[in-house]
Amino acid sequence: MKLFFHKIAHWEYWPFQIVYIPIYFLWSYYSIKAKSIFFFNASNPTIKNGGFMMESKKEIYDLIPQQYYPKTELIKEGTSLEEILKTITVAQIKYPLIAKPDIGLRGSGVKKINSITDLKKYDDKANFDYVVQDLIPYHNEVGIFYVRYPHEKAGRITGIVSKEFLIITGNGISTVEELIKENPRYELQLKVLKKEYGKKLLDILSKGEKLNLVPYGNHARGAKFIDGSHWITPKLTETINKMCLQIPGFYFGRLDMMYHTIEELEQGLNFSLVELNGAGSEPTHIYDPKHSLFFAWKELSRHITYMYEISAANHKNGVPYLLHKDGMKEYRMHLKQSNKIVNF
Repeated sequence: MKLFFHKIAHWEYWPFQIVYIPIYFLWSYYSIKAKSIFFFNASNPTIKNGGFMMESKKEIYDLIPQQYYPKTELIKEGTSLEEILKTITVAQIKYPLIAKPDIGLRGSGVKKINSITDLKKYDDKANFDYVVQDLIPYHNEVGIFYVRYPHEKAGRITGIVSKEFLIITGNGISTVEELIKENPRYELQLKVLKKEYGKKLLDILSKGEKLNLVPYGNHARGAKFIDGSHWITPKLTETINKMCLQIPGFYFGRLDMMYHTIEELEQGLNFSLVELNGAGSEPTHIYDPKHSLFFAWKELSRHITYMYEISAANHKNGVPYLLHKDGMKEYRMHLKQSNKIVNF
């Protein structure tokens, strides 16, 4: 009951169907103007469906210059373990590595793989294509939202979110599970963590020892999102522009990045892209607990307006909107894929 009331009192945990109720009306308005519910596919013409649904991570990585993201290989469903190991060896991807669905959903199915045994377990269970990639060596993560209109030579950063992972600190007395229960945000993940860690939750960490329970900056996996928009500077904008202008057909979306220090990131040093998300991106700085639901509605409305205007401009330049029949087919496939991953 304590956790139930915590979720009720903090809108960041509410189902998105409820949070987005006012936004549906704005979406309907833009759909009428565009004469297409699926106008968003024109926002990023080189990404399937603009990056709103059924987009392949590997196909997006292939648009990005290699120096900006970790070594990544696509593993098709049904590939033999022998062939997978050969692929990893040739690509020189080392353990620990990251495995995640090629067509993903809010961080579901992302797992750190420490050994061949872990990889076999993941592959045996995966009923979808997935990617394997090098573990990024940096410990800080941000999501940088980027917007550029087709006629512009440079875009802008419209929001930054920094992410706090589920890190507990031992006191030499309490078990890992007891430390988790001290924080409602962490305790909400306890059911999943029990499956992940099992009896290890009974371990006692020495005083000052830290344990990162979920090394992924994903809100659904318990990460705390903090509005870092005050980090937007002309220099950081220049650095992000330099990278994004090398990605053909990318105008709207969020760059999830890991980095060493914000000063180095600003200079374009010691960072790596985790993912590039397109039209389905949220301005995730809205989930900072200090922000009200009204602030979230304002930011969501602002970014959907950007997406519509960019889509309309691209459409005027010859990019077709997705036909209703094709859009509904893609949406049904999206629901089917989402069920696979959520139940993984």
